[in-house]
Amino acid sequence: MHESDPGAAPTPQEHAAEPDPEALGQAASPEAEAGGLRADLAALVDDARTYAEAEIAFQKTRAALAGKAVGRALTALVLALLMLNLALIALAVGVMIALAPLVTIWGAIAIVVGVLLLGVGGLLWAALRDGRLLAALFGPGEAP
Repeated sequence: MHESDPGAAPTPQEHAAEPDPEALGQAASPEAEAGGLRADLAALVDDARTYAEAEIAFQKTRAALAGKAVGRALTALVLALLMLNLALIALAVGVMIALAPLVTIWGAIAIVVGVLLLGVGGLLWAALRDGRLLAALFGPGEAP
């Protein structure tokens, strides 16, 4: 009896194909290596270009979002400062009305204006102190 497996027999195309030099442990030709290196470098340049384009698009989107957020924050800050100003005016008027029966209207105005000017003086003094500290930190002289 003859045992044969039709799928195990080699085809004529398999016999005609030359073996791969790398599969046999032999070095590929210099031309083949140079072509492979060129293809790898071209792929690397293409990937770098794609990455750079994606990074630029991401940073543009991020900058646009940051710009919008800064605008909203600045608007909210300005509105908050305006409302604080109105609240301080209302407080000053209320204190004058409350003090008027005790020290006359002119006395109440003098007290309220004097306290406000003392507050302004204290804030200016703190700003000057911090300004001198900054000048000392970034100036050519010694640190404070």
